[in-house]
Amino acid sequence: MGEKVVAGAFDLSDRQQYRDKLRRCLTGLERLLAQKRFDRPKNLMGLEIELNLAGADGLPRMLNGAVLERIASRDFQTELAMFNLEVNIAPHRLGGRVFDRLAEELRTSLAYAHRKAGEVDAGIVMIGILPTLDRDDLVSTNLSDVDRYALLNDQIVAARGEDFALDIEGVEHLSCTSKSIVPEAACTSVQLHLQVTPARFADVWNAAQAVTAAQIAVGANSPFLFGRELWRESRPPLFTQATDTRPPELQAQGVRPRTWFGERWIGSAYELFEENLRYFPALLPLCDAEDPLEVLEAGGVPSLAELVLHNGTVYRWNRPVYGIADGVPHLRVENRVLPAGPTVTDVIANAAFYYGVVRALAEDARPVWSRLPFEAAEANFDAACRYGIDARLQWPRRGRLGGVGEVDAVSLVREELLPLAEAGLDAWGVEPADRDYYLGVIEERCRRRVNGATWQVATFRRAVESGLSRDAALAATTRRYAELMHAGEPVHTWPVGLPEVVGVR
Repeated sequence: MGEKVVAGAFDLSDRQQYRDKLRRCLTGLERLLAQKRFDRPKNLMGLEIELNLAGADGLPRMLNGAVLERIASRDFQTELAMFNLEVNIAPHRLGGRVFDRLAEELRTSLAYAHRKAGEVDAGIVMIGILPTLDRDDLVSTNLSDVDRYALLNDQIVAARGEDFALDIEGVEHLSCTSKSIVPEAACTSVQLHLQVTPARFADVWNAAQAVTAAQIAVGANSPFLFGRELWRESRPPLFTQATDTRPPELQAQGVRPRTWFGERWIGSAYELFEENLRYFPALLPLCDAEDPLEVLEAGGVPSLAELVLHNGTVYRWNRPVYGIADGVPHLRVENRVLPAGPTVTDVIANAAFYYGVVRALAEDARPVWSRLPFEAAEANFDAACRYGIDARLQWPRRGRLGGVGEVDAVSLVREELLPLAEAGLDAWGVEPADRDYYLGVIEERCRRRVNGATWQVATFRRAVESGLSRDAALAATTRRYAELMHAGEPVHTWPVGLPEVVGVR
């Protein structure tokens, strides 16, 4: 949620006024779609990465204000907590050597930020959840000093009316409470944007939903929280619970959480924005002066400010986005499922896999969502988060028999999705050298059954077996991770263990 808002109280009329304005925005969106006012295809993709700040000891540093002051670049912004940053890469046209160019830009940006962070004894760590985070780090006093975060926290806390319950049963069990939404800040992700026409939006969104489990299986990188080993990708359950405005009674009634996978395949982008209004009360009822319908009647393009703000407080794993560039409206699918890291090469490989397979699935004459129940796609997402690269997923069978069967995630990726990703990247016009290198990273992760989560767990367990305490092992694992992350070789090549403890194998 990047909109600039100012903290303040709301009176009883604000929400009704905002609801009315939202409805006018939705009508404005409907008219824009009917009038075919949206931008033509430009094959544009964008990338955002949330980052952690940690010291040489591997522990979090609450210093994002000081670090951002030294970085002094609009490419870097605050995130929810003081140990978070976000880097935004300008949109690129899919094609040619786009992934190599992205990788070089990211390496340059992160290396510069890391140097500047070093001036205040901190460093950049690109990881799904920083293993050394403690419950005392995730409290409201460590919110970033930005009004919108304080206001969002206050509104979600007020809507819930009681402490947030964090309860995740994984390899170990975590059960605790929080008085604020700050545990959400532990979740640092990669967001992949793809600009699409309204006519293609539903196919791209459905394809993105179908492939989320495979993305998580090969890219999991968040196995620890508060010192406990939980799911291989613990961000989704943590994010869901840390933003849950529903007390137990509303959960029991089946009221939808604000962080959700969805509940059906769609036929248009409009359906998602309409669902947001129908199911979710406003958290930030801040009204803009613009009347969207008057702007439309005058031949202009409305900002739909209330719709955009409300959309930013509904945390879909694949989110619809309305934007304006050069005076022309456009739609994007924002894919939010991937954790940050481990390396720039791994992030770009995950992006290449996503953009390739989504293009191929969206253009399939017999789309996967016509053969895979939505409930199966949601169950796949849950299984991939729990078990990572060892997950078993449901997928339509090939051949005349049809139906849905269970398949090992690695087999699904290697035998079906990687060939689709290759074809999709070819359709985008990506150079074969880029295509083969980055999809080869995904292939090697599958062949070796290694991703960031498996490396973290294996290294942590070896450290404990060598005699380190749990906290010392987590800190040592984090330090070693940061060292290898900055060295830059992809995670499937990383030696397991701590050199000073068990030697490099």
